Amino acid sequence: MSETIKHYFDAFNIGDTEGMLACLSDDIVHHVNEGGTRRGKDMFRDFCAHMEESYREELSDMVLFTSEDGTRAAAEFVVSGTYLKTDEGLPEADGQTYKLPAGTFFTLKDGLITRITTYYNLSDWINQVS
Repeated sequence: MSETIKHYFDAFNIGDTEGMLACLSDDIVHHVNEGGTRRGKDMFRDFCAHMEESYREELSDMVLFTSEDGTRAAAEFVVSGTYLKTDEGLPEADGQTYKLPAGTFFTLKDGLITRITTYYNLSDWINQVS
């Protein structure tokens, strides 16, 4: 199952939304950091489109963890990014760069990701772009 997670993050780093979607179940549940829950590939695709418009990010220093039965995984990494377009309720964007640690938790079934939950320190990010 860790190959699925690796492929998901490889696709993220090259901006390949369709590659990311190929790793997801049709009923994917996506819990956004300090935000709502999105269900299904269409909502995930919309989220990715919004992110690509507002942010350019690359993940590095990736460490993957997988449960023995392969149904859960986690990743710890560093997000290096550029804030491209102002996101509602957040500071004004002017090409600011940022770097912060983050983590994602996954549930997997039949080789596909069924849940994604991502965490990072929003206050740290706001301080970096303000």
